[in-house]
Amino acid sequence: MTLNRRNFLRATLSGAAIATAGGSQMVFASSCSQAQPVSSGNVTLNLSLQEGLTPGDNLQQKLDFMEANGVVGIELGGGNLSGRVGEIKQALKGRNIKVSAICAGFKGFILSENPEIRKQCMDTMKENIAAAGEVGSTGVIIVPAFNNQVPVLPHTMETRNFLCEQFTEMGNYAAEHGTTVIFEPLNRRECFYLRQVADAASICRDINNKGVRCMGDFWHMTWEETSDMGAFISAGEYLQHVHVASRKRRIMPGEDGEADNYIDGFKGLKMIGYNKYVSFECGCEGDRKVVLPAALKLLREQWEKA
Repeated sequence: MTLNRRNFLRATLSGAAIATAGGSQMVFASSCSQAQPVSSGNVTLNLSLQEGLTPGDNLQQKLDFMEANGVVGIELGGGNLSGRVGEIKQALKGRNIKVSAICAGFKGFILSENPEIRKQCMDTMKENIAAAGEVGSTGVIIVPAFNNQVPVLPHTMETRNFLCEQFTEMGNYAAEHGTTVIFEPLNRRECFYLRQVADAASICRDINNKGVRCMGDFWHMTWEETSDMGAFISAGEYLQHVHVASRKRRIMPGEDGEADNYIDGFKGLKMIGYNKYVSFECGCEGDRKVVLPAALKLLREQWEKA
């Protein structure tokens, strides 16, 4: 068959023009039979801070700082979360701040070769999931296995199927408690198994459980993704949380200068109508009371540019 290049380009450009007509942006997914237009005008940037990153001597002071700077989410650590439920609920009363995600805090790891360690992971995850539901969190973040966690199950289809089985159980439990479990892809220096957002989303798709979702982290995406926008679009409805940090040294956004550009990723979030949280997970080189407000300002400006 002879390819008519001119006709091919004409048809391709014509299709692109139709897809972008009317001011809507079109999101395409392999699991969908039709393109779905999503207006980016109604998507809000919901910023969140990890508790340990936020200035303040106690939870109330940290929440005061967040409110003063327009932050609407607090990301909590999972350590002793069940013992803090009352404190957290009381502290959030009357505030325009909700719990975004719960970061780790469980024990063991789900891909261990040792059944006892896997059980430890499942049991402590369920404890955190129940507490996450009580405080109204969007979900509990989990990494299947870090590079330093050994001995670990081999990277095979059998292991992937086993992972899906384990997370179906976790997802069912999370759904019962009104929350989710959230896969976090990491860069290859930290995690061998799950490195790209699309990989995490494909597992969520295969599990097909409303209690199982995934996230993206701009820091890890810097090293693993060819396109921030493409990564977020690949996750689509499964994207439940986003982490942000500077793109060279994993400190505060803006502290790495021009490298700290998130516009491409923000475009992707707008395209999929993302309505969850973008949460800071990073260090800080300068005075947090100064650098943090500047970082929040930077992200808001780049969100508008996107």
